[in-house]
Formats: sequence, structure tokens, C-alpha cells
Amino acid sequence: MTQANPSSSPVEFESIYRGISEVFPHQPDSSDPEQNLTQRLLKCDRPLRVKLGIDPTGAEIHLGHSIPVRKLRAFQDAGHTAVLIIGDFTARIGDPTGKSEVRRQLTEADVKANAETYLDQVRPILDFDTPGRLEVRYNSEWLSSLDLGKILELLSTMTVGQMLAKEGFSERYGKGEPVFLHEFLYPLMQGYDSVAVQSDVELGGTDQKFNIAVGRDLQRHFGLLPQFGLLVPLLLGTDGIQKMSKSLGNYVGLQEDPLSMYSKLEKVPDALIKDYFELLTPFALDTLPENPRDRQKLLALEVTRQFHGETAAQQAQQAAISLVQGTGEPAAGVPEFSLAEINFPAKLFYLVGSTPLCASSSEARRQIQGGAVKLDGEKVTDPNQEFGSPADLIGKVVQVGKKKFARLTA
Repeated sequence: MTQANPSSSPVEFESIYRGISEVFPHQPDSSDPEQNLTQRLLKCDRPLRVKLGIDPTGAEIHLGHSIPVRKLRAFQDAGHTAVLIIGDFTARIGDPTGKSEVRRQLTEADVKANAETYLDQVRPILDFDTPGRLEVRYNSEWLSSLDLGKILELLSTMTVGQMLAKEGFSERYGKGEPVFLHEFLYPLMQGYDSVAVQSDVELGGTDQKFNIAVGRDLQRHFGLLPQFGLLVPLLLGTDGIQKMSKSLGNYVGLQEDPLSMYSKLEKVPDALIKDYFELLTPFALDTLPENPRDRQKLLALEVTRQFHGETAAQQAQQAAISLVQGTGEPAAGVPEFSLAEINFPAKLFYLVGSTPLCASSSEARRQIQGGAVKLDGEKVTDPNQEFGSPADLIGKVVQVGKKKFARLTA
């Protein structure tokens, strides 16, 4: 499909460049479409092929992962072709970027199970419907068939010194910690993805510059026009301190229920609000409410709406008001937890630990003793409080902290 100058609108350029950290190569005064992405966008007589790779190393995607996906959508809206690569092969190695130790290698079954929900999670962001706007590829399609000769050719394009210059490798090597040879293959295989799909632009977080640059080198090695790299920031988590991560508990998952999503975003620190608006919404930053609390509510409502729709977002907002401020109104949209598997009589710490609100009974005990648990709006502080039957609890809402809720059902 040919489409002259598919991205010539100033609005579309603004969307493409909004919030980015770096474009490379970047010669803004050059008219060369190999050195200036804007010139490539203006002069190319076809839609550009814009690549984003996602390794299914876990089952859940969070808002931090969504940022390059949103940028992929901006290119789609500008008339270009999004090439979404599910790294079902590279995930079995695991990206060593930023890791202080070797990653556990996943099995094929692990990766397949993780990949199953990825497309559903990004569906609210990407255009799956317009013909020619999305290609979904799995890199096992080409990587699983590489023979030893091709692998040796890939390895010959880089030196050990170049590999050890990569962040993480050099640190581990300097400390005398093991760096395994299969880890060296990861950036080469990820780079070979760019060769296989003939990408014009590759998207990634700022921690992916090395891998994207390898893709450029490999494209040049195989006689292709090298891609541009477009880097987006790494989103800080809801704690405002560290990069958003499920393991750190400072994340907002794309599949979280509306109330949980809204409640987490409503508490985003003031210092992060502008970054969250810039990276997660289309709102102009100079139009945001002056009051910090109003900005938090608007952010929470908008992002929840993107993934769950207007009605569910409004219900989540009202439920949060009811639960946190104690309006006395019944809270709609609270996620439910069935008591059917609980053996009664049961103590409070066991009940709370059985819900998704706490990772274990011991954590539930700590939360209760710390005053972080409420039952229908009333603080409960005795972890050994006993309930004789489900009838004592059905319909009540358990709250842990300010962001986690569950309505108890039969």
C-alpha cells in the first residue's frame, strides 16, 4: 500500500514527538532522511514500518509498558504501520538490560502462557481494525530457524569489548560476577528482529538504546536502510521513587479493575502528575487544573476511562469517594471476593490474607496491626477477631490502605 507523505500534519508530528527522551540519529538541520526523522516522515512515499518488541516475561503489562505502545498508536494515527513483535523466542533468554544478575531462563510453556493475554491488554491502545495499520509478529517465526552459520554471522558483527560496554554486563564483569554467553545473544537476536521486519523506526525505553543501536548495525550489515531509534522515558511508579515495577508493588496494571486503577492513580505524587499526563494522556499540559487534587482526579478518571470506558471510570470515581470519604452511599464497581472457599469460624488476619488485597496471612496481620485495614469503613486492629459464619461478612467491603478494596460475597 502506497501513501505519499502519510504524516504531514503538525498535530500528528506533535503526537509522535510528545514526551520522547531521544531520537537517534538526530541531525535536526539536515535534509537527509537518513539523519533526520522528520525528513523521513515528510519525504517517504510509503507508510513507515514502526517496530516495538515486547517480551512476554510476565503475564501482566503495566502503565510503564504502555508508553511505547501509545507512541506506536501515534504513528498509526499518522498513517504508518505498527509492527508489534511478541518476543516469544527472545523471552526465553530474557533481556539482561539493567540486571545485576543473570535472568532465569523461561521455558517455552512459560512464555506461551504469558503471551496469551498480551494482545488483549494492548487492544484498548492500538488500532487493530484499520487495514494495513498493524502487523503482529512472533519472533520465533525467524529466530527459531536460524542455523549455526547464521548465528556465527550475527556473532561476527560485534566484539566482546562492545558487548561488555553494555550497561549491566560491564558492571557484573567488573565485580567478577558471571556473564553467560547466551546473554550476548539477546541484543543480537533482538536486533535481528529489525532485519526480519525491515523496520524504519524502533521504539523503546531509554534503557533500550544499546539494543536498538544493534538493530541499526545489523540492518546496515544486511544491506538495509538503518532504522531510527525513538526512546521514551521510563515511568516512575506510584511511589514516586523507583521505576514502575510489579515486583516493587508501585505499579498500575492494565488489567486491574476500574476501582483499583482509579484509586492508585488518584494518589500519584504531585511531582509526577505532569509526567503522567504527558506520557499517558493527550491533554495539553497548559490546560490542566491548577488545584493539585483536581489534577489527580482528572488523571485517574482519564486513564481509567481509556481502559474501562466512561461509565466504569465514573463509577470508580464515585466508589472511591464513597469508600475513602465515607459518604454512606453504596459503592458500585468494587471488585468482589467470594467467601465460598473459607472455612468458618475464621480469624480476621486469615480472611484478609485470603483476598487479593494481601500477599499472605502474615502480611494481613501486619497491615491490621498497623491500622491499615477497614471493614465497611471502620478500622479493625485485632488480627485475631473471629467471625462465626459468612453471614457476618457478606456484602461488607474490606479495605487495605487507601487503594485496595474488595466486597465480600457468598
